[in-house]
Amino acid sequence: MIPAQPLKAITRHRDGRIHAYVIDSGAFGMLEPAAVFQPRAGDEVVESAVRADLGRVVYTTLNGVVCLTRASDLVWASAFEPHSDVRRGHQPGCALSLDGRTAWVYRPDAMAGRGDGDQWVVHDADSGAVIVRRELGTVGHGAGHHVHPVDGSIYLDIGEGQDGSVIFRAATGTGSEPEFVTYPWWDRCLIDLSPDGEQFMTVDHGQADVAFHHHPSGDVLFTLPVEAFGYDPEETFVEWSGGYLTPDLAVVTLGGEGQDEEEWFRYHLINVRTGTLDPEIAVEATNPYEMVPLGDGSWLTGGPEGNPVRWSHAPLAPAPRQPGG
Repeated sequence: MIPAQPLKAITRHRDGRIHAYVIDSGAFGMLEPAAVFQPRAGDEVVESAVRADLGRVVYTTLNGVVCLTRASDLVWASAFEPHSDVRRGHQPGCALSLDGRTAWVYRPDAMAGRGDGDQWVVHDADSGAVIVRRELGTVGHGAGHHVHPVDGSIYLDIGEGQDGSVIFRAATGTGSEPEFVTYPWWDRCLIDLSPDGEQFMTVDHGQADVAFHHHPSGDVLFTLPVEAFGYDPEETFVEWSGGYLTPDLAVVTLGGEGQDEEEWFRYHLINVRTGTLDPEIAVEATNPYEMVPLGDGSWLTGGPEGNPVRWSHAPLAPAPRQPGG
């Protein structure tokens, strides 16, 4: 069932500005920005997160994190010291907590030449004051934040290139400081959290399989290798994309290269309650990472002028009854 209330607010970057979109139950087709934020002069935005009411946006650059009002007035800023002139190889990331009160910032300081390891820093979203600073011991290029939709805990998936991927979780609301957990894998990439908060999805760093895990323990519920989808594992791989279409259905993307060396990709549906395959889903996308499932039965793809397009998954209609059946 698609909820009646707004689901989330997302951002896209184009023309030097941050465009914010509110995704509600009735908005399909090409979405128009509900707010546009103008970054500070000279800032090149790496990643951004907007508050659900569109009142604030937080964004990272290669050398800092900034918070602006809806009118693009500065609320606070925090510089990453010392300044890094490294232009490639590190992508600072950010997210806002479920209640919008804290801003979570991933600092790939090792790749930026600022130290031996990365940091995860929690700021007060109103003042910018540092609440917690966590030394991670990783050497990452970038990371993805995933905010748990029910308990508000924050997952962080750090990509260390050929060295693999490390997944952390910060459990919030249990005390004065978050409780940090490191999952015992270096070879799994976090793809998505289920909309009901009961599980999460990972893909093998070598792209050989997809797995579904219990939240928060990380215990594996089931794993599907490439062969389970009917493909040759020597020629096909699981893309680091997809996610939960609904609490019961996940999208797994398979890709490969044809005899003419043309790359292909397909989207498969998995019933996460039974671990069984459902029919493929047709998606108008130009690359395997363009589709973004929203967890409510819909997904986003890219659209004209950079605006996202929202699509709905229509269940297959029952077969018509035959005469005399």
